[in-house]
Amino acid sequence: MANTVNTQNSWDQECDVLVVGSGGGALTGAYGAAARGLDTLVIEKTGYFGGTTAYAGACLWLPGNQAQERAGLADSADLGRAYFRAVVGEATDHDLQDAYLDGAGETVAFLEDSRHVKFEHRPFPDYYATPGRFDAGRGVFPVDLPAPEEQHPLLTAVRPPAWAERLGLPAPDGPLTDGRALIGRLLLAYESTGNGRTLLHTALTRLVTEDGRVVGAEAEHDGRTLRIGVRRGVLLAAGGFEANAELRREWQGLSGADWTMGAPGGNTGQALLAAVEAGAGTGLLDESWWCPSLRFPDGSAAFTLGLHGGIFVDGCGRRFANESLPYDRMGRQMLAAEAGTTADNPVWWVFDGRFGDELPGITVVPADRKAFTEAGLWHTADTLDGLAARIGVDAGALRDTVRTFNGYAADGVDADFHRGEDPYDLFFAQGKGPNTCLVPVEEGPYHAVQIVLGDLGTKGGVRTDTRARVLREDGTPIPGLYAAGNTAASVSGPHYPGPGVPIGSAMVFGHLAAADMAAQGTGR
Repeated sequence: MANTVNTQNSWDQECDVLVVGSGGGALTGAYGAAARGLDTLVIEKTGYFGGTTAYAGACLWLPGNQAQERAGLADSADLGRAYFRAVVGEATDHDLQDAYLDGAGETVAFLEDSRHVKFEHRPFPDYYATPGRFDAGRGVFPVDLPAPEEQHPLLTAVRPPAWAERLGLPAPDGPLTDGRALIGRLLLAYESTGNGRTLLHTALTRLVTEDGRVVGAEAEHDGRTLRIGVRRGVLLAAGGFEANAELRREWQGLSGADWTMGAPGGNTGQALLAAVEAGAGTGLLDESWWCPSLRFPDGSAAFTLGLHGGIFVDGCGRRFANESLPYDRMGRQMLAAEAGTTADNPVWWVFDGRFGDELPGITVVPADRKAFTEAGLWHTADTLDGLAARIGVDAGALRDTVRTFNGYAADGVDADFHRGEDPYDLFFAQGKGPNTCLVPVEEGPYHAVQIVLGDLGTKGGVRTDTRARVLREDGTPIPGLYAAGNTAASVSGPHYPGPGVPIGSAMVFGHLAAADMAAQGTGR
């Protein structure tokens, strides 16, 4: 194989554990290895730590952990298992599901052993009405990280929040919050071990194997090839392939990669391709963490959730789903309806003048409304007929859709799609009628904003086992190779059971990978 070499050749650097990526799963694994005394090196392709985790609200779906106990929440791995099984079923191996669920509490406890890491419970409902669901949510979040009195080089290199980076603004002063708090806390914990190193602007190009075992890697750094030898293993946690248009066309049938919320500069699938070259099997390559997204004038799109007003209509001017669904479920409804999947069949978010020029939902707020209008992405008219003409839908159909919806708002029951009947729907609701999710569309001027099918990242990747070891197509592990997060095929299969499953599962499998590498040579 092209990536098999004689390891008597010299290495530029050596370490016990090499971690590729710097999101929540990567840094949990890095800290786990370094805290157990292993010489650990983290390489990150971009100039920022954090990957897409830094963009996240950082809810972590980790059933049965001590942060929940402190909040008086009576959760457990078994309660989480009942819910997870009901949602995911046979879509993934039960042993893999159990590794995640049984490792969740242990991961939180291990991380909180560091004085730098602290979590707290906050409400955010599970996404499905199935046995074991917590209507108020079971997620835990990183506690905000106060800004240090003096600049810390690791913390200043944490990726800015999504809204700042998308709008070309600097990272805000003050404490690190949400996903940035998680990354900052994990970096401080990692540094405190005395066993951790980091390299930014360092992109993995291939893995080095000998006799079927991964013994090193090659990466591009400062315009040259850096050869890194590893004694225990390589953890691939470098995100998915959402930014790679060619792979998305090949594996997902999409026309491009512009509408992802994956952090820029990475997520091109190079870690996945390197693993495949080393013999890894793959799964779920056609899957993503889908979401409705606000289309921007530059061709990109921004994750949109938490609607508290308006309706979504397709190119025929008709509703096609409950607009208050959890975002992945709404994205799948868009896929099923073939609505918003290409630029010429957008979804229109229609709302009325009661919101002024504000979008009635949570997204990256446009800095320049005029640019959206000039790009044909935001239309306004005094009448529904006028709005229909601007967005190219049948006026009669749009009037009928709005009339029907307004009747549902008056009655408090959405007879078509049952909006407002689920705790998740109600979590973001701000209406004043009998159903707070149903806000009538009745006050001009009327607005229509273009929505497309975006994603938070791909969720297909290499197949792994209960110890996060990467598996060949025949199910045998590749010695020295581990994966977590979106580089691995998701433990939740084609489902998104609750807020924080992507990052939470990445962290658990990063933790399990570190534990397995530390156990090598100990007889365990």
